[in-house]
Amino acid sequence: MTTPLDGPRLAPASGGPARSLVILAHGYGSNGEDLIGLAPYWREALPDTAFVAPNAPQPCPDAPGGYQWWPVWTMDRADGVRGAAPVLDAFIDAELARHGLSEDRLALVGFSQGTMLALHVAPRRRRVLAGVVGYSGMLIATDEGDLATRPPVLLVHGDADPMVPVAAYHQARESLARQGFEVTGHVSHGLGHSIDLPGLKLGEAFLTRVLA
Repeated sequence: MTTPLDGPRLAPASGGPARSLVILAHGYGSNGEDLIGLAPYWREALPDTAFVAPNAPQPCPDAPGGYQWWPVWTMDRADGVRGAAPVLDAFIDAELARHGLSEDRLALVGFSQGTMLALHVAPRRRRVLAGVVGYSGMLIATDEGDLATRPPVLLVHGDADPMVPVAAYHQARESLARQGFEVTGHVSHGLGHSIDLPGLKLGEAFLTRVLA
């Protein structure tokens, strides 16, 4: 039996009940504490939104205190994302129930490996999510025939990313558009495997729009 995910949370800045939810999926070797650091940039614009950043289910052998959604050195990405998907799906179900919200009040935000997972999970849920923000990630080639929904997607990438080359951004954007998704994107000049202020502002604008 898989241990349920958990991680740091931020309640709505308004002090009231959550009217929307953002789940943040961190990258390989990172943890929820790292990615919940994005939430303060967005809380003012999203005062009624709760944020949660679960730790991935597996400790990362390459990063003490870090976690992985799947082992990158020993597992094919497609197998990895398919194996991790049910774990994130179960967490989504639990968090929606916790707040009494439906899928259209939920956005997924991913970084790197977390983006790969979010882009796989979101369109395979039976009810459409509000949206997906993917930083520094890629679209993993899996069966397109099992897509159930097409939430709007924002992709942001640095053109100096040494870990996930910017070509992955262009491939993901083209593939998602071909599959009928509403996709917007941005490439930050000189940015490596990271998130910069323009990317944060684009994320804020996107989340404010889809969770309005």
